[in-house]
Amino acid sequence: MSERTFEELELLPAIKRAIDELGFDTATSIQSEAIPLIRTGADVIGRSQTGTGKTIAFGIPALELLSRGGERNGRHGASPRVLILCPTRELAQQACGELQKLSRYMHGARCVEVYGGVPLERQVVRLKKADLVIGTPGRIMDHLRRGTLRLDEVQMVVLDEADEMLSMGFKEDIETILADAPEERQTVLFSATMPPAILALTKEFQQDPQLVEIDRQHVTLDNISQHYIDAPMGRKLDALNLLLRFHTPNRAMIFCNTKRMVDEVTDYLLKNDFAAAGLHGDMNQSQRTKTMDLFKAGRTAILTATDVAARGIDVSDIDYVINFDIPQSAEYYVHRIGRTGRAGKTGTAITICSGRRQVFTLRDIARLTRSAISPLDIPTLAAIREKSMAGNMDLLEKTIQDGVEDAYVSMVNSLLAKGNSLPAIAAAALELAFGKAEREIVEIKPLRRGPSGGEGGYRRIAISIGRSARCAPNHIVGAIAERTGLSGGEIGKIEIYDDRTVVGIPAGKLDMVLEAMQGLKILGRPTVTTEYRDPSSRAPRRNSRSKPGGGYRSRHGEH
Repeated sequence: MSERTFEELELLPAIKRAIDELGFDTATSIQSEAIPLIRTGADVIGRSQTGTGKTIAFGIPALELLSRGGERNGRHGASPRVLILCPTRELAQQACGELQKLSRYMHGARCVEVYGGVPLERQVVRLKKADLVIGTPGRIMDHLRRGTLRLDEVQMVVLDEADEMLSMGFKEDIETILADAPEERQTVLFSATMPPAILALTKEFQQDPQLVEIDRQHVTLDNISQHYIDAPMGRKLDALNLLLRFHTPNRAMIFCNTKRMVDEVTDYLLKNDFAAAGLHGDMNQSQRTKTMDLFKAGRTAILTATDVAARGIDVSDIDYVINFDIPQSAEYYVHRIGRTGRAGKTGTAITICSGRRQVFTLRDIARLTRSAISPLDIPTLAAIREKSMAGNMDLLEKTIQDGVEDAYVSMVNSLLAKGNSLPAIAAAALELAFGKAEREIVEIKPLRRGPSGGEGGYRRIAISIGRSARCAPNHIVGAIAERTGLSGGEIGKIEIYDDRTVVGIPAGKLDMVLEAMQGLKILGRPTVTTEYRDPSSRAPRRNSRSKPGGGYRSRHGEH
């Protein structure tokens, strides 16, 4: 079905007036298809991504239902006629805000949001006057147990981001809420994915549901330039630093797969003078609200978040999305990068890979999403300096035009009197002003892979310890640096397997490294270090010890 105008959807005059004031003319694909279907009273399953306009898709029919009369009474607790469940506080706030805008000229359509992190008592009074309640499953359950919310008059239940609610552990709460609502209600479910748990939910609580599914790529990918970089193992944070300094985003989101990694990345960025903040589920509500307010106001330029914590964030001018960790699925990838390229603007998405396995995983995602994800070189210090030079010159010229304080002019004259040249004085001042950031940058030498995956200018060694011994890249780098004197910047790609680790070493230092690694213990375990070649190679391997058979042929997957 093609997109329709809101005029063609024949909205109620009060809703049409609000839509016009919001500046909307044409409905999105999900709105064009879902609104007429939900109006029929049928149970509906909507499959669509974040940023498709789902709130309006279910909000307009919900408000139309309220316009058809039927007073709720608040004598013994609130009795709304529409209940909407959302996974997070932010998404509930966003949905309620949109519905309040849509219903501003309606009577009998009072929308109230409820969620955790604030006292229940504050919500009780507002609930008694609610025609439509939007809330998180946990807080809805709290009100049901206290008797401050009843569902006996509910005519429509909407599950928004149903897959996320299930992944957050709300399955039992959702089942209890749906079982408590009248059987003759209408149930509308929106989900980006359809895992077995969602299908089971629809089978139990929906009757002959009608499916609305839009082109998953149509919404979010058209205006987004998609790229990836391949960073050496253990150097992802350094690669992120280089990316941010080169691209200088005005507002960026960085996605990680775990709460721990969000904290680690955020701490690293703060230590490297970036205006960054983290967002994940272990933060209390006041911290989450403060973080979001600072990000929306532009006082924090970079927000690091998990997928779940980022749900409901409605910021339209994010120009960069960076996947620090590879998304867990193609759907998550689309969700993430859909944060940029909104409202007709262009955006950029960059995924940081580390190792061929992650590159291959990203290629699978590109195929599933029909995306062109092109490789990028990791920025060099020279490239960063060249790009920043123009901006620094503009800043200097503006400072000169605005006027320089007499004390600094006096300092220059004193230096001239001591025989220093003006260019030398200026260059020293520029280095003091702009050199600190450059000195803190750790460069990454580009990986030059040959046909077999090796690195030009590098040879590889195999160390007989791996993932099964809980070995991590920092253990390997520390051990090599201590034994050989190599710096972290000289050590190439690190690939950790179950029983071995393969490391790139400058070709000219291979013999020295093999000799120095004799008798090395890592994590208290004796190790054997050999020159590593691809399994297909028949050339003999040199061993750092006299023990034969140093080669490792079985490949168990990359760390």
